[in-house]
Amino acid sequence: MKTYKYILGLILITALIWSCNEEDFGDTSFLESIAEPTNVEAAYSITQDNSGLVTITPSAEGAVSFDVHFGDTTEEPAKLEQGTSVDHIYAEGTYEVTLIAYNSIGKTTEVLLPLVVSFQAPQNLVVTLENDVAVSKQLNITATAEFATIYEFYSGEASVTQPAAIANIGDVLNYQYAEAGVYDLKVVAKGGAVETTEYTVEFEVTEILAPIASAVNPSARDAADVVSIFSDAYTDVAGTNFNPNWDQSTIYSAFDLNGDAIIQYSNLNYQGIEIGATQNVSAMEFLHLDVWTADATDINTYLISIASGEKFIKTSLKKDAWTSITIPISDFTDQGLTVADIHQFKFEGAGSVFIDNIYFYKSPSPTGTPIVFDDFEGNGNITTWAGDDCGMNLQFANPYMDALNNSDTVLEYNDNGGQYANVRFDKDSNFDLTGGNSTFKLKIYVPSEGVAGSQTNQISLKLQDGTANEPWALQSEIIKTIALDTWQEVIFDFENDVVAGKPNPLSRTDFNRVVLQINSENNNDAVIAYLDDLSYGNIVDTGSAPYATDDFEGSGTITTWAGDDCGMDNTFSNPYIDALNSSATVLEYNDTEGQYANVRFDVSPNFNLTDKAKFTLMIYVPSASLSGSQPNQISLKLQDGTANEPWALQSEIIKEIALDTWQEVTFDFATDTVLGKQDPLDRTDFNRVVLQVNSENNNDIVKAYIDNFNYHK
Repeated sequence: MKTYKYILGLILITALIWSCNEEDFGDTSFLESIAEPTNVEAAYSITQDNSGLVTITPSAEGAVSFDVHFGDTTEEPAKLEQGTSVDHIYAEGTYEVTLIAYNSIGKTTEVLLPLVVSFQAPQNLVVTLENDVAVSKQLNITATAEFATIYEFYSGEASVTQPAAIANIGDVLNYQYAEAGVYDLKVVAKGGAVETTEYTVEFEVTEILAPIASAVNPSARDAADVVSIFSDAYTDVAGTNFNPNWDQSTIYSAFDLNGDAIIQYSNLNYQGIEIGATQNVSAMEFLHLDVWTADATDINTYLISIASGEKFIKTSLKKDAWTSITIPISDFTDQGLTVADIHQFKFEGAGSVFIDNIYFYKSPSPTGTPIVFDDFEGNGNITTWAGDDCGMNLQFANPYMDALNNSDTVLEYNDNGGQYANVRFDKDSNFDLTGGNSTFKLKIYVPSEGVAGSQTNQISLKLQDGTANEPWALQSEIIKTIALDTWQEVIFDFENDVVAGKPNPLSRTDFNRVVLQINSENNNDAVIAYLDDLSYGNIVDTGSAPYATDDFEGSGTITTWAGDDCGMDNTFSNPYIDALNSSATVLEYNDTEGQYANVRFDVSPNFNLTDKAKFTLMIYVPSASLSGSQPNQISLKLQDGTANEPWALQSEIIKEIALDTWQEVTFDFATDTVLGKQDPLDRTDFNRVVLQVNSENNNDIVKAYIDNFNYHK
């Protein structure tokens, strides 16, 4: 029988390998991401005839087979496939059944399960019945008894075949009722004897009619980017009336949830809100609100304009949970509504709803070049992404493209039960969280059908020293709750947020690793999520895109460096570290007699020189590296890299340089002397930067070192 188990594993592995393409053939490292089986358990069934015949049915997530060690004198275990059972005759006594679950590649999980076989009637039956505090109309049952193996639960529902459920004695049974109400319940404890023991009681099953947890806190936003009607996170429009008399049958109440103010509308038919002052929200992009309900199926949200009347959007609601609703303003304006004079809201529906976080908002304006970023469209500077006990795809087609995130590709995070599953990346140089650069941002979408288990819906961002033997030992961590089934931006601020782990992260200089973990750790629950637009910090206020910076320490935005008839190394150890430039790495420029030697990079979108016209860099040219008699200079040329002859219509600035010293050089296309095509600020086709040291059309040798390139205002 052992041979069977390994042959099965071999067949599965072979099938997996042959499903790969030729380039992947032979690489089985992906198999290591298959997690061990989880939720390993067994259901017992015992005949009530004093025979000791027990049926054992094992089950587990991610398992294909089981070994069942009976716990008596039987030496060989029973070997079962998933979904099958084994019968075994026990003598009267107490046993520990050992259950070993195998996945498709032979990874195992082992559990010990108690079993009592008695030919006496069960005694001292104790039953605990509790309405679940978090799940509406769920009853949690526990039964314990001496000499019992299993217990049957009779729910008292006329429409349900009884017993409604069976569990091993001592196990918790979670039973979901269709309706709240008072029921006649019965629990029957059974062992190996003919006699059973019963417990009966009349019990009221209740439903949860109000939220027991708050909606997800809104992200921090600048005042210019939000118009808040009702939220604890922002400053609301003063004087707003949340219960105007419009002859509605709706009942309004102010609901307080542990200090969180929430609007309660009971018996909703329609309900208005009169804003304290008319609002021009034409510059906003979205309307957001959070709605909780126990009985409503949908809600119509109206915006009411003084000039153009009212228009609504209908949204389906999740029962017994918060529904995060984000409506593009364009969904209203496309119906002909003007939004420069919004003075009222109206809600329509049936049932009772709780509403929080009503506000308009827009995406913040760019404040500068991110130090670290990735949009998963090829426009990032993170090259060290890795999954730790977690599947990861950096080029996954966005499965939930909408107005909140219309990116084509995102990062797929696929935790299929890894105990400490996460994704991470390392930065070439350590983070400096001071100077206002303490904030990380990202977008996340977690579909509810991609979540298993009962973990809190959250994402944590951990900062670690990736060079340490145990990077997690001294980490700092921020945890944020998230909503399901919607894109949302999450901000982690290590200066102002609550930080778990080691405190005072701004005093640390050893952080070089970012770890992202969804729905906690030390569990085997599955989570599928999608991440996008991760960014950290800002270098300077550099206006609009494109962003072109590079410190050659891994904290830049330029990914297209290329040498043209010129050697180039953009991770070269700085050979001239001094007080003027203490950087560890620089770009080495090595012209070994190239006639038109240069280095260059391309950007997207094209340069807008009316917004930003300056380029700054540091350069060091050692005199020992020069040959010939060319003037000591550096030129910066702007070209259209898509043209057949990019140099034909270029604009160029030339600056003299000193030898044997680091120096900063600035090229200003608004004020400096420009060669080639004039009026560069009128050009919109520039997308290439060319750097050339000591002129062209010669065969002289030049070696130079370049650092801290920046395009700015």
